[in-house]
Amino acid sequence: MSTSQDTRLAAGDYPLSVNRPELLRTPTGKPITALTMDAVLSGELSAEDLRIAPETLELQAQLADASNRPQLAMNFRRAAEMCAIPDAEVLGMYNALRPRASTADQLASMADRLEGTWSAPVCAALVREAAEVYARRDLLARPAAGSED
Repeated sequence: MSTSQDTRLAAGDYPLSVNRPELLRTPTGKPITALTMDAVLSGELSAEDLRIAPETLELQAQLADASNRPQLAMNFRRAAEMCAIPDAEVLGMYNALRPRASTADQLASMADRLEGTWSAPVCAALVREAAEVYARRDLLARPAAGSED
């Protein structure tokens, strides 16, 4: 598949599965048209084939941009980055982002890990923004007495 970066979509391309199915692939590279019940029953498809590909999420972000929905586009871009992050790590981040669950240092560390380990700068920016908002609204956890956080 050509990268979604060189495919510019218009709002009329939605839904992609109907109007631009040639752009859609599974994470293992199979075309979306390969996702059939017969393929499932015959074992031709793996669980990985049933997950969404980051490229598909980027295409959805482009559709959202074309529809003047920038917040939705950013959500799709964050989701695309998160495809590479193990589910357990995502759940841990979700819990850490709850109000009063993390200190400013813990959130900064999470943002650094998102950028450095997972190459997820859009997600990292969201965590940094959350830390700033939590600080302004007094929603950060307080470091435990005697801890270095």
